[in-house]
Amino acid sequence: MNEPLVQHHWVALAAPRVAPAVTTSTVLILGRIWNANGAEHSVGNAALIVVLAAGVATAGAFAAAGRGGGDGVVAATAFATSGGLALAGVAGYADGLSLPLLLWVLATAVAYGIAARYWRTDRRDTLAYDRQTTVRREEHAHTERIEALRAGAQIEGAREGAAYATALDQALTHREALPGFDPVALTRAGLPELSAASAPHLAPRLR
Repeated sequence: MNEPLVQHHWVALAAPRVAPAVTTSTVLILGRIWNANGAEHSVGNAALIVVLAAGVATAGAFAAAGRGGGDGVVAATAFATSGGLALAGVAGYADGLSLPLLLWVLATAVAYGIAARYWRTDRRDTLAYDRQTTVRREEHAHTERIEALRAGAQIEGAREGAAYATALDQALTHREALPGFDPVALTRAGLPELSAASAPHLAPRLR
C-alpha cells in the first residue's frame, strides 16, 4: 500500500534550528530591559541571580549523577536554565553591551552544540525506523505475492477438475445411451479418482 506523504510547513522545519538562537537572544533582551529598569549595579539583584543559577546548576549536577530519579534530559534542562540565568544576570548588571554580547555568543554556541547532539540522535532513529518500515513492507508484499500465486494455482486446479468432471459426465451420459452398456464392466475397468468438490454430481454414478 502507498502511504500518504506528509509535507511539513517550512516554519515547522525551521523552528528547531532557530530555537537556540531565539532563546538566548530573548534572555539577552530581557536582561537589558531589566538593566534599564534599575538592575544595573544592583547587588541584591545580582545576588538573587547568582543564587538561582547556582541552585539550578546544583540540581542539574544531581540529575546528571543519577540521584533523585533524574536523567540526562533533566540535567541538560537544568544546566541550560542555569546558563540562561547567568546570562540574564550579566546582561542586567553590566554597564555596556560588550560582556553581555560575549556571553550571548558563548551561550548560543553551547546551545547549538547540545542541540546538534540530539538532532543527530533523532536523525539516526528516523533513518532506522524508515529502514525497518521498508523491510517490513517488502516482507508483507512478498508474502502477499506468494499467497496470490498459491490461490491462483488452487483456483486453476479446481477449474481443471470441474472441466474434467463435466467431460466425464457427458461421456457417461453418451455411453449410457448406447446399446450394450454394462456399468459393472465400466466399474471394473476403473476411472480416475475425482474429489467430491470437483464432481459432486458424479459421485453416485461412479460408485
